Amino acid sequence: MPPLQFGGIFELLPNNMHNMKFLFFLLLLFLRSGSQSQPLNLAVGMTALTSPVSTAVEVEAIEADNDLRMAPDGAYALIAGGSKGIGFAIATALAKRGYNLVLIARHEGPLQRAKEQFESTYGVKVEILMYDLSTDTAATAIGAWCTQRDLPLKMLCNVAGLGGEDDYLSLPLDSLRYMVRLNVESAMAMSLTLLPLLEKNAPSYILNVASLAGLAPIPIKNLYSATKSAVIFFSYSLRYQLKDKQISVSCLNPGPVFTKPSIEKDTREKLGWLGMRMAVSPERVGEVAVQKTLEKKRMIIPGTLPKIAAFFIRLMPRSWITSLYGRAGKK
Repeated sequence: MPPLQFGGIFELLPNNMHNMKFLFFLLLLFLRSGSQSQPLNLAVGMTALTSPVSTAVEVEAIEADNDLRMAPDGAYALIAGGSKGIGFAIATALAKRGYNLVLIARHEGPLQRAKEQFESTYGVKVEILMYDLSTDTAATAIGAWCTQRDLPLKMLCNVAGLGGEDDYLSLPLDSLRYMVRLNVESAMAMSLTLLPLLEKNAPSYILNVASLAGLAPIPIKNLYSATKSAVIFFSYSLRYQLKDKQISVSCLNPGPVFTKPSIEKDTREKLGWLGMRMAVSPERVGEVAVQKTLEKKRMIIPGTLPKIAAFFIRLMPRSWITSLYGRAGKK
């Protein structure tokens, strides 16, 4: 079977496309046929589409990873939003590499539990700070705390964010403003206030957490996708601005990550079978995020299907993607 060209794949698309599954599967076939000289193996393609979210092999691969970049002696990583979810998974991957941690979140209980777990399991030092990162004073106060202690900060992880089932037109104005402040402003402010310490301890790293949703307008998640798009653009530009200071900036863009039951339920209802196949475990996301950040990767997308989806989203006209997401959201 000869490799499909870009024009050919567009000719294959039906006039009235109502099913995102077919488009993604078509793209998978295109990618495989274009990257292999031998005939396309449909069985392999179907295996990729039907593989479970987190297999035993994947978990073993994480635990058996011998290519760990261990932390320099005494080095710290600060994780904004590190007490649960993706932030906790990133903190775990860092602790495994010997990084001491500063964990920031709003509530003391989850922070204290995380501190005890990391200290007992990995023998690292863990500091916890309780702040609402959406407030005007949080980043300044955190920066001052770190500077006063001359913290040997090697990595800043801006993970804190707000999503959920409700979005623009279904949330009050104060909630929408909170989303903008937490998703965008906190990453901007934390990066700026901690920049002197990161520069002092260079080479160092900034990891901003966006989302696959930031690659396209999504009607059902209008403001969320807009804020994550802002994080992606901010990360791209910041990486260029800081390259001469030996500070590498990476942006994590995961697809569905089931950090709580409501996310799994929403994914199943809105994206169906394809969304469930695209999901990657929090543990895997955290491990990939840290590994690729230390390798100075610019864009980090965990999982094979999310990578394919990202390619597809960038390839297609935004009006098409917006329409497809809009139809999926009405299910």
